[in-house]
Amino acid sequence: MPLALLALAVGAFGIGTTEFVMMGLLPNVADDLHLSIPTAGHLVSAYALGVVIGAPLLAAVTARMPRRRVLIGLMGLFVVGNALSAAAPDYHLLTAARFVSGLPHGAFFGVGAVVATGLVGPERKARSVSLMFLGLTVANVVGVPVATLMGQQLGWRATFLAVSAIGIAAIAALALLVPADHGHGENPGLRGELRALRSLPVWLALGTTVAGFGALFAAYSYVTPMLTDSAGFAEAGVTLLLALFGVGATAGNLLGGRFADHSLRGTLFGGLGSLVVVLAFFPLLMRAEWSAAVGVTLLGMAAFTTGSPLQLMVMEKAAAAPSLASSANQAAFNLANAGGAWIGGLALAAGFGVTSPAVAGAGLAVLGVGVATVAYAVDRARPSAAGAERLVAEHVPGTGDRVNA
Repeated sequence: MPLALLALAVGAFGIGTTEFVMMGLLPNVADDLHLSIPTAGHLVSAYALGVVIGAPLLAAVTARMPRRRVLIGLMGLFVVGNALSAAAPDYHLLTAARFVSGLPHGAFFGVGAVVATGLVGPERKARSVSLMFLGLTVANVVGVPVATLMGQQLGWRATFLAVSAIGIAAIAALALLVPADHGHGENPGLRGELRALRSLPVWLALGTTVAGFGALFAAYSYVTPMLTDSAGFAEAGVTLLLALFGVGATAGNLLGGRFADHSLRGTLFGGLGSLVVVLAFFPLLMRAEWSAAVGVTLLGMAAFTTGSPLQLMVMEKAAAAPSLASSANQAAFNLANAGGAWIGGLALAAGFGVTSPAVAGAGLAVLGVGVATVAYAVDRARPSAAGAERLVAEHVPGTGDRVNA
């Protein structure tokens, strides 16, 4: 695997750290700025809103630009957003800074996935995407706990300064390791990107992302009260359990990338099916500490097994112009985050018990399997279109043989 993937993983590590660290720093930020916890929680929503808006917008605006330059520019915006977060004097400016920090998130992963797959042969495309995403999952194991501890000891502003430093390191790695001319002559421009996004298979793949990861966040958003109120953990032990989730997510991400290179569709169905089973049994697993630890690990593994296959599937369905669709998949992931948490909260508010969000998540996972099945049926009914997608995906600009044929 090329070293350029390391540069992408460093950027993903920084993005993953700043996305999730705010959850751990909410009490510190609230105390410092004299806010209530629910009001401080809007800072999480501001970041997610930035991702949803920025992913398709920045991918579209930069459609004609060389992709290495785009990645460096996006990471530069990431550094600016986190530096502004560290310097923000009040809640309103901090909210704006968190929105700016979220803008490059989806486009970085979207364009980065296109770059990653272009650096390797067709038999290693899913693994290349999983190695980029490795930075995101490792951030949950190492980056978020360390950054949270730093914020608690040195102040939350120090955390965002440290994340900015990670962004600067990522810029240096991208400039040194990603080939300068990669993708320069291959970008179809905004019109081509928008045309590819009109495809029904692309939208079915995006729908699978929303349902599948919505299932994860329906349960994971409320995993702390499950661990304390049902499994019996003390609050101090929850941090270790969340690290186990990160370990499971990292393992699932690597396994998903390896298996998807052999069977993309089979890996996707296997991951979604595993997620249904884990979430359905989650209330039973939450009855004891040891089984809760196993359940949290399996939840991360099952969910992130589907990450690389879903990203690659969206890109293949928009093979002629993958950057915008790939970035839109990251927006879909964040919609899943918000929608899953909302649905899990409805189950709690209805009085179905502390573990009911997991059952609601199992229902969303079943929906994900259903959408993926419809997508499979559509592909089976469109063999000529599928062949055209493969032809475009395999064409190497400059040879002309396959296109002329």
